[in-house]
Amino acid sequence: MAKNTTTQGSADFDWEALTLDGYTQIERSEMSDRYEKTLTSINEKEVIQGTVVLITKKEVIVNIGYKSEGVIAANEFRYNQDLKVGDSVDIYVECQEDKTGQLVVSHRTARMHSAWLRVNDVLRTGEIITGFVKCRTKGGLIVDVFGIEAFLPGSQIDVKPIRDYDIYVGKNMEFKVVKINEEFRNVVVSHKALIEAEIEEQKKQIISKLEKGQVLEGIVKNITSYGVFIDLGGVDGLIHITDLSWGRVTHPEEMLELDQKINVVILDFDDEKKRIALGLKQLQPHPWDSLDTALNVGDKVAGKVVVMADYGAFIEIAAGVEGLIHVSEMSWSQHLRSAQDFMKIGDAVEAVILTLDREERKMSLGIKQLMPDPWNAIETKYAVQSKHSAKVRNFTNFGVFVELEEGVDGLIHISDLSWQKKIKHPSEFCKVGDEMQVIVLEIDRENRRISLGHKQLEENPWDVFESTFAEGSIHQGTIIEMKDKSGIVALPYGVEGICPAKHLKKEDGTNAGLEETLDFKVIEFNKESKKIVVSHTRLFEEGEDKPSASSTNAAKATKSASTKKAPSNTDQAVKANNQNSEKSTLGDLDALSALKAKMEKGE
Repeated sequence: MAKNTTTQGSADFDWEALTLDGYTQIERSEMSDRYEKTLTSINEKEVIQGTVVLITKKEVIVNIGYKSEGVIAANEFRYNQDLKVGDSVDIYVECQEDKTGQLVVSHRTARMHSAWLRVNDVLRTGEIITGFVKCRTKGGLIVDVFGIEAFLPGSQIDVKPIRDYDIYVGKNMEFKVVKINEEFRNVVVSHKALIEAEIEEQKKQIISKLEKGQVLEGIVKNITSYGVFIDLGGVDGLIHITDLSWGRVTHPEEMLELDQKINVVILDFDDEKKRIALGLKQLQPHPWDSLDTALNVGDKVAGKVVVMADYGAFIEIAAGVEGLIHVSEMSWSQHLRSAQDFMKIGDAVEAVILTLDREERKMSLGIKQLMPDPWNAIETKYAVQSKHSAKVRNFTNFGVFVELEEGVDGLIHISDLSWQKKIKHPSEFCKVGDEMQVIVLEIDRENRRISLGHKQLEENPWDVFESTFAEGSIHQGTIIEMKDKSGIVALPYGVEGICPAKHLKKEDGTNAGLEETLDFKVIEFNKESKKIVVSHTRLFEEGEDKPSASSTNAAKATKSASTKKAPSNTDQAVKANNQNSEKSTLGDLDALSALKAKMEKGE
């Protein structure tokens, strides 16, 4: 009976109303709603604020008002060594619950997110921010700004060049954001921009007081090959290399070094005073002002070669005092030469002062004056009709220039090279460097000119040819060239004659050809122009008899004689030949027979 009662009661029991903590399901639901209202509403992928409630060596616990607290690795707060419990920090909600039901948050991501928003605001407003210099990199420094690694170029560290970047590492500095690249998440900051405004104000004050001739103290800021930049306290000036010293300066590094303090004088500046020319040497007296007053033209001075040019050499005889030795004053020779042929930089030389202008501070020197002028005794050493050996230097169309000695040149006109040979250009007769025997024809001391001759060393053979090749004489010759239908005929003694085309006709009606040997009659002889005109046709057109055997033999003998070396008594040989020719022409048969017999016997 009892069993049935229990069963019946169990069936009627309200199990929904029964809870372990004494709350009904309805009560629990009401309490849950109340609790949810007390929690902060958070969304994933957004930045919220939390409060540090616990700090351990590995973790930082942050209360964000959520049902679970955020756990963040301690190294995310390494930048903030002063972090303590109760501090408010930014938190980025990455996930409300992970697989274990844990809230996933990040302070680093929150800083990055907030940093990009703030960096963009700073760029827009121009606000000055503070960053931590983390390390050095190529061309500049890496700076932590709001948790973002920004780049500080070396040129933006300071207004003056920085040579040691390491001195800034580990320090906090103020910056301005000057550039942001959203695509690559790059930020460029500048410290120089902060002080430029202050420096600009300083520049205005300094520049407003500048005057030419003013002496200021400055610091060597930069050294280049062309000059030195000086920091005058916020404004830069340039000392050009030529204004460093009165003497020659190869490179400014020889005189100054970086960060050196020096006094300079203002030489010039532009209207806006942005370019300031400075001088250093102007603070010292000019060396020309202290030059020995007893020094005059004609005095000897010693110095060192400091600059070389093709046209001459500059000799420093004292610091800042230089003289020019023009190449024409280095040798008595008239040949075009370079100054490098005589001296080089660093050579110690002795010279004579040629001109001296103390007002213009110019001096010309010479070294050839230390040697005797060969033209002073030119008439004695190279008297007219005297014979000498000379060296061929160069050619012109009208002659050959030869050197008798250093400083003494002469000209052999093309017409004075040879008595017989027709020379179109001197290079046909000799070449540069040849030694030639010459005879002095004329001396012009005032203009330093000597006329020389070469052919005059021999007797003029045309004086002899005038009788040998008299008009009407007959000679055997060979046609060696055809020119303008005329024939060039090789005659005895190496003489050439011209045979006009109409005079080449032979007795059989044909024309004489090249390399053909025939008898020719002289129809014109011009000693002045060295011209002989011959004719073969005239031998038979004028009704003259053909040359006899004795005449032919005489011509052959003449030709044979011409092939031999001319003896010293050329006049006698040519005279004998003319006599033979005259006898043949007169038809003296006895004499011809005797000559023929004599020649045959000789053979």
